Amino acid sequence: MSLFLILLAAGDSKRVKSIIPKPFLKVNNKTLIEHSINAFKNFNQIKKTIFVYNEKNKKYLNKLHLKDIIKIKGGKSRQESAFKALNKIKKMNCKKVIIHDVARPFPPKILIKNLINKLKNNDAVIPVIKTNDATKRIYENIIFKNIQRNNLRFAQTPQGFTYKKLYKKHKENENLAFDDDSALFTKTEEKVLVINGSKKNFKVTDKEDLDIFKSLKKGKTYSGIGFDIHRLIKKRKLYLGGINIPSEFGLKGHSDADPVLHAIIDSLLGACRLGDIGKLFSDKNKKYKNIRSTVLLRRVIKLIKSKNFSIVNVDINIIVQRPKIRKYSKKMIYAISKLCEINHNQINIKGKTTEKLGLIGKGKAIASEVITSVIKYD
Repeated sequence: MSLFLILLAAGDSKRVKSIIPKPFLKVNNKTLIEHSINAFKNFNQIKKTIFVYNEKNKKYLNKLHLKDIIKIKGGKSRQESAFKALNKIKKMNCKKVIIHDVARPFPPKILIKNLINKLKNNDAVIPVIKTNDATKRIYENIIFKNIQRNNLRFAQTPQGFTYKKLYKKHKENENLAFDDDSALFTKTEEKVLVINGSKKNFKVTDKEDLDIFKSLKKGKTYSGIGFDIHRLIKKRKLYLGGINIPSEFGLKGHSDADPVLHAIIDSLLGACRLGDIGKLFSDKNKKYKNIRSTVLLRRVIKLIKSKNFSIVNVDINIIVQRPKIRKYSKKMIYAISKLCEINHNQINIKGKTTEKLGLIGKGKAIASEVITSVIKYD
């Protein structure tokens, strides 16, 4: 069975009321798109995946670096988007096709497995769930009819179809509107097999739905502390918090000796129980000679994300007699937020002095201490 998957994400996302388009909202470090892709990734029967996106969201899509996925621009309606995807794969020898809304980011594995099995011998298969609530018909906020719910079902995606039949029905009904692809079969009274859906496979339509999805994916919180200090010397650039600060002195070290980023790295590694900066980036290794600490922090962020950790908060003390940190703190915050892939309001920077005591007080060294909190997701 040559089986393809079509993921639909070309809607306008108005009901979720977010600046970031709904498919690109993150839960557990992953967008709703990535959650949907992950749900299907271990099904070897699926030979190709087609992702249909809203052209207005291209800049968000480019940041995801989705691999082995065919990406196409969607249409003005769900039906038009689905038909464009079907057209795209017309000459790719597709026999069966699954269509899924990215707005349902958590379809259970057992549901997908059952759908694929039933699709082998059927032209249309969809998951449905029963309604457990009393059902009413209303007009202008007034109930005027009770509806018997025994035979009522709510349809979900993913839905599976024989490609040729679905394509033909889309072509014959290009100018008509349908809520889902199975409606094209019921319109002509053709068999649509139903399987058990899942309440977990709910649709994220508005902010309340998104909050429910987040609550289902809660994790445990951990904290870590980091500290670093470097001596000031001549003929070196001064790097603090990922930015270059004008100074006649720089910090001595194997790398660029940025104590702020080094302390952030150590605090993150500590919170995630992944060792320390010396273990990952040994100062005995020549390839790290004069390397920018921004490169090292990016690698650590990639590492902790691969372990399903997400940064909650970063609190930074920079202990220095001069320069005055207040002048540069905003620029540092934005640099660090970009490196850590978090919002700038999750970062706080405080400048401290030692009241002219010790090496720091004499202007001969700069230190930084950082406490971070992270969430670990299963």
